[in-house]
Amino acid sequence: MPSLPLCSGGEQVKERLKKEVAEMKNQSITFLLFVLFSHTRIPCVLFMKLKAAAEIGINANHIRLPETATEDEVLRSIVAVNENPAVHGLIVQLPLDSINTINAEKVTNAVAPEKDVDGLNSINAGKLSRGDLGDCFIPCTPNGCMELISQTGVSVMGKNAVVIGRSKIVGAPMHDLLLWNHATVTTCHSKTLDLAEQVGRADILVVGAGRAEMVKGEWVKEGAVVIDCGINHVPDSSKASGKRVVGDVHYPSAKKRAGYITPVPGGVGPMTVAMLMKNTVESAKRFLQAYTPGKWNIDYTKKKPQEPQPSDADISCSCQSKPIGQLAREVGLFSEEVEPYGTSRAKIRLDALKRMEKQPDGKYVVVTGITSTPLGEGKRTTALGLAQALGAHLNINAFACMQEPTPGSCFGARGIAVGGGYSQIIPLEEVCLRPFCKRDFKIYLIKWNVNIFQHIDPRSAFSLQVLFDLLVPLRRGQRSFSPAQLSRMKKLGIEKFDPLTFTGTEIRRFVRLDIDPDTATGDLFFLMGVCAVQDPGSLENEIMAILSLSSSVEEMQQRLAKIVVATSKSGDPITTEDLDVSGPLAMLLKGTLKPVLMQTVEGTPVRHNIQTLSNLLFPVFAVTESGHGADIGLEKFFNIKCRCSDLRPDVVVMVATVRTLKMHGGAPPVQAGLPLPKEYSQENLKQLERGCCHLKRQVENAQAFGLPVIVAVNKFSSDTHTELELVCGQARQAGAFEAVQCTNWSDGGAGALALAEAVQRAAKLPGQFRFLYDPQVRSGILRTVAQKMYGAKDIELSPKAKEKLALYTKQDFGNLPVCIAKTHLSLRNDPMSNFMLPITDIKANAGAGFLCCLTESVSFILHIYIYNIRTRYINTHILNLRSA
Repeated sequence: MPSLPLCSGGEQVKERLKKEVAEMKNQSITFLLFVLFSHTRIPCVLFMKLKAAAEIGINANHIRLPETATEDEVLRSIVAVNENPAVHGLIVQLPLDSINTINAEKVTNAVAPEKDVDGLNSINAGKLSRGDLGDCFIPCTPNGCMELISQTGVSVMGKNAVVIGRSKIVGAPMHDLLLWNHATVTTCHSKTLDLAEQVGRADILVVGAGRAEMVKGEWVKEGAVVIDCGINHVPDSSKASGKRVVGDVHYPSAKKRAGYITPVPGGVGPMTVAMLMKNTVESAKRFLQAYTPGKWNIDYTKKKPQEPQPSDADISCSCQSKPIGQLAREVGLFSEEVEPYGTSRAKIRLDALKRMEKQPDGKYVVVTGITSTPLGEGKRTTALGLAQALGAHLNINAFACMQEPTPGSCFGARGIAVGGGYSQIIPLEEVCLRPFCKRDFKIYLIKWNVNIFQHIDPRSAFSLQVLFDLLVPLRRGQRSFSPAQLSRMKKLGIEKFDPLTFTGTEIRRFVRLDIDPDTATGDLFFLMGVCAVQDPGSLENEIMAILSLSSSVEEMQQRLAKIVVATSKSGDPITTEDLDVSGPLAMLLKGTLKPVLMQTVEGTPVRHNIQTLSNLLFPVFAVTESGHGADIGLEKFFNIKCRCSDLRPDVVVMVATVRTLKMHGGAPPVQAGLPLPKEYSQENLKQLERGCCHLKRQVENAQAFGLPVIVAVNKFSSDTHTELELVCGQARQAGAFEAVQCTNWSDGGAGALALAEAVQRAAKLPGQFRFLYDPQVRSGILRTVAQKMYGAKDIELSPKAKEKLALYTKQDFGNLPVCIAKTHLSLRNDPMSNFMLPITDIKANAGAGFLCCLTESVSFILHIYIYNIRTRYINTHILNLRSA
């Protein structure tokens, strides 16, 4: 009897999928089908797949690798697609036509099982072999064959099925698929002795042996369903190409006996492509069931506090941190964007910033405090507790962005500087990942100073010509200027590019920088006592500030080149670029730009370093900190960092403690390393209320920037309920958005839950952030900061400060923001009211981008506090001046 051809099912499947995709696209879902191949010529089958995807509404694309692609390059491309949540299906077009040896099995197994819409991954094959049909992707050709069989209306159950061929793509999975659909299956191949006899018993015959017309029509059982998967080319002089396409079954004779038969071409091929599209749509459905757009899938660990509470070190040792690679994946970082350092910490490559540039900004929360005691009041512990409460307890994307601790804070009385109790970064012993060796940096500064010495000392042992030859060395028989030298020549007005044409005068101007020795900066005295370096350490401090404000190596190089190391006798600034040292310095420091990824006790992600952080922040909430009190750290955080980063905070959290407010109310000062005086353990509401005047002033300082302020009262065991309620009430009267008690040191994220909920509410308010001053309007900037932040009557510039200000205005540094270095131990420089703030000196940090104004004639320490959130860099912080 004549057979019925099976050749139209693919179109029906595609029409059904088209409707499904249209319904899903109403939910703003986009599909991407990546086809990876390395052929020098695009195969026709690829066009069929891309066309089919377009017809049903799948966004299809392909990655074309050159024929020179290596196995590693192919694998890296696959890994990148695996980690991209926007891609739901990936197929590897075989064979991989490369001039290099590539293991096809390794390549197909590199495809993530959940995106392996071709069903060739060993995991999917294993699940099919075990009968887990609902939890795997079935290879497209066998799946298409089953679809064609179902269209005949013939039930597979109980039928004798014969599969000819045992390939991993068709034969083997076809056997498994028929078996788990309850057929009695026999697998044959080219070496089967009684092949004709086996074919004659088949109710269902699937042929995929790859041999032209090997199955004869007379072998086929009357009324059998015949599925021909073969594609072969045989000579045919009647065709323009000289050949025609045939299957593995002799179609003219077999169609006379079969009940149903697929033609070649036009039978299995279109259905295979349709099944590929079906698998892609199914992959997207599975993904969407477990995925919420913009939501991290983090595995948090909520710790149960122990009584009595162990030490910070014991808590850290008892916590098992998750592998850092897992944490990176949970927050949406690709493996190629992370550089692991062991199993618990990693550096994040700056390449991730470019990928995240178009991510919407999250909510930016800055944690500050009142003027604290020498013991510290727990700003960082509160910040980490808040991040844990937002993430682990409210299930909100949250990142903690912390400064890297310094050895002084790690071993001092103020604590470990990485949080404490159940709100700390773990592992404790691995938190401090030095981006570069300070000793090596000192050695570099020594070489730098020698370089300066050679430029300025008329007694240098080198002649001008020798120095010129050293600065412009002979390479491959020629001398050429570096970009930094060309920039210097432009400043000097020397319009020559050939070193051989320089005159003696031009050589002298080029070699000798005419530096005023009294203005040179650095870390040590110059050789031979020629000049003394002013303010040891200031140069290194500015470099740290530059690191904290740079978002890329290029930006860091530009900033380093602007560092003013001295002034010429004519009053012009001499920069590191003039000395031709900014490039090598950038090479030394470029690795420090990568932020460090770690985690808290509860598994909340933390980023920290001594340098910049990025726009890598794509979370809903980014929690960072500012140093010291709101009058110092927060002011610089807003006026310098936020101005530079274009990032605008949404909420200010101000940490206060009962013991600190008692100190401000008149209790004896506390000293690091000594027990607290008895006044701190006794309830004294009048004393506490007097201290709350300080809290009110700091709340007003924070409100000057237009943001809602939440007061977090860090609870200690000696605090009474009445004292805590008094502080919260006073904070609300001062205008705080909310005031809450926090026990995150002892309770982890649960102890900061009320704070997190208040931050959530405050973050919904419309943004009203404003700067304290406009740096373009020079008059009154110092006065504005002194009066609004410190309560000063006015400022008083010393003659030296006036001279410096005039010099920097002449050097075009007059429009830079200001950073006032004052004592952090009180709001005022002078305990008397209506005091004058004395500005004794001003220094230009041109590379960092601000003017540093000193309030006392003593050496100062620049503390750089690193924070991160969304784009480009993060932080400069705090220049503080300790009173003599």
